[in-house]
Amino acid sequence: MVLRHAPADLAKSTLSPVTSVASPIAFGEVNPVPVRVASSKDVKAGEMRVFDVAGTKVNVASAGNHLYAFDDTCTHMGCSLAKGHLAGTVVTCACHGSQFDVTSGAVLRGPAERPVRSRALHVQGDDLLVDE
Repeated sequence: MVLRHAPADLAKSTLSPVTSVASPIAFGEVNPVPVRVASSKDVKAGEMRVFDVAGTKVNVASAGNHLYAFDDTCTHMGCSLAKGHLAGTVVTCACHGSQFDVTSGAVLRGPAERPVRSRALHVQGDDLLVDE
C-alpha cells in the first residue's frame, strides 16, 4: 500500500527525520568459511549428493564436468531437491516440478518464485569444500 499525503498533511506531520546509523555488518566484508563436506570423488558425473553444512542441507551436483553447490530446499514448498531429477544443469523438484539452474540457483520454471541459494564450492586436492 502506498500512502499519499497532500502538502498540508506533510506540514502537520510529527514524523522525525531519518537518521543514518553505521553498522559494522552493512559496511564490513563477510567472508564465508569453507567447510569440508566430502572427497571431490564422492559426487559422480550427473549425480547429486546432500551434505550438512553448519546445519543446512546443501546439495552438490556434478554437471558438465563441474561441481555446483546450492541449498537443497525448494523455495516453493520446502521439498528436497535431491529427490528430484538432474538433467544437465537443471534440477527439477520431485514435489511440484519447479526447475532451478544449478549454476546460479535461478528459477527456470515455477511454481517456485524465489531462487535457491547458490554457494561457492572449492576443490583443494581431494577435499570438497563448500562455503557456509
